[in-house]
Amino acid sequence: MDIQTESSSSRLMTPPPKHKPRRRCKCICLSVTAVLLGLGLLLLILGLTVFKVKKPTTTVDSVSVQDLDLSVDIARLRVLLNVTLDFTITATNPNRVGFKYTDSTAYIRYKGNDVGEVPIPAGSIGARDTRSMNLTLTLMADRLLSNSALYTDVISGTLPLQTYVRLAGKVRILFNFHVVASTTCDLDISIANRTVANQKCHYKTKL
Repeated sequence: MDIQTESSSSRLMTPPPKHKPRRRCKCICLSVTAVLLGLGLLLLILGLTVFKVKKPTTTVDSVSVQDLDLSVDIARLRVLLNVTLDFTITATNPNRVGFKYTDSTAYIRYKGNDVGEVPIPAGSIGARDTRSMNLTLTLMADRLLSNSALYTDVISGTLPLQTYVRLAGKVRILFNFHVVASTTCDLDISIANRTVANQKCHYKTKL
């Protein structure tokens, strides 16, 4: 009887195994890892679907001749020309977050050369919103004095000009995505009517 009692007492006094806390730690680590992976997968799915980065765009609403002053010196084959254009564009942001753009400039070009410009201050366009910009572009006559092609174009009655607008900024969806939206319009200005006789615009956006 004494031997059995001592055996039972020794079994009761045996300390429990120490591996249970380790199991709990492993379970907690696995649970945290699973939650993080689930959140990462959810964010990835949202980034590829609902919050997928879309390209902001710029479109030209109207171009009109506000003023056109012309004088021709036939003896010297020279032209003095001043042109002012009213130029309206709309920038559209299709994303679910805002689009911020930096300071930019709109240009008038003649034969590939910049002959007039107007600054566009930095700004932002809200989520799924549009913003209209009314610009006044004035051609600088002194930049045309050395261009021999101007006299020929004026005599023909049509002045070919080009407008160029570039908006560069960023859209932040998890990360910063840099965006450049540009608009180029080729214009034929009727000298006699002082109107835009022909207009063709090209749009381009880069992410």
